[in-house]
Amino acid sequence: MLLDTGLILIGLILLFYGGNFLITGSSRLARRFNISPFIIGATVIGFGTSAPELAVSVLASLHGSGELALGNVIGSNIANVGLVLGLTAMLIPITIEERRLREEAPPLIIASFLITALAWDNHLNRIEGGIMLVLLLAYLWKAFGKKDSSDIELEEDGHFLENKGPAVQSCLVIIGLVMLVLGADWMVDGATGIARGVGISEWFIGVSIVAVGTSLPEIVSSIIAARRGHGEMAIGNVFGSNIFNILLVMGAASSIKPLIIKVNIHPDLIYTTTLTCLLILLIRLGHDISKRNGLFLIMCYGVYIGLKGSGIL
Repeated sequence: MLLDTGLILIGLILLFYGGNFLITGSSRLARRFNISPFIIGATVIGFGTSAPELAVSVLASLHGSGELALGNVIGSNIANVGLVLGLTAMLIPITIEERRLREEAPPLIIASFLITALAWDNHLNRIEGGIMLVLLLAYLWKAFGKKDSSDIELEEDGHFLENKGPAVQSCLVIIGLVMLVLGADWMVDGATGIARGVGISEWFIGVSIVAVGTSLPEIVSSIIAARRGHGEMAIGNVFGSNIFNILLVMGAASSIKPLIIKVNIHPDLIYTTTLTCLLILLIRLGHDISKRNGLFLIMCYGVYIGLKGSGIL
């Protein structure tokens, strides 16, 4: 038990710093293409902060832990909306243009309903995984085809290697990826060890400990973006991360090895889809996420964890 706990803690540290290195390096490289704050958040940072989920879920799939793979994604998406955006808005209210919301909300809603439909039978096969990966390519093609401009600064770590060239930034990305993979592997081993040792299901471990741990990069990048006055990048980070979690993470995991989930996931699928739609509605009504709305989102996340922990959900 002590060894498993240590593996999770070390994994969390590696995921946190690895995610930050990946985000920093990839953001500086993307900055050269003059991409808008929201698109940078939804693609470059969204991908970077989804890398922990990708590593955890793919490794869980290879180990035959379908519950941990899908539970990690669902738990992370709920944490992104309830915990990440809620905590960010509690500290700094964030806004988004109505035009941007009209353009960017549909892909998130479609992806959320898609995973609900595909996973409803407690099974994701390679064909379904391939469909999600194709949709991801379409999403990226549409996102990078836009001609928005930006003068945003993305440095979130002081001026660490700020003046170095693309080669150094690429190395920073590679280092981040290596740390993420190692951290994810240790977290999967630790989480499954605890689940089997004390009788807690792998599903609950996936939607709680692992999900929150892999959401740390989203929390860091979103708060920093909002503090610098780039609220759209914070929202874009969550939108993009949730889309990547579904289309890339689940698409890759089920394409490598079909996922079979042996627990009832219907309540979790309904909860994450409902919470996503509720987020869009909140933004639609006020064109922002106020501190009060942030508190509401955090409460929604707390309710979910409470229901899961009590066995009601």
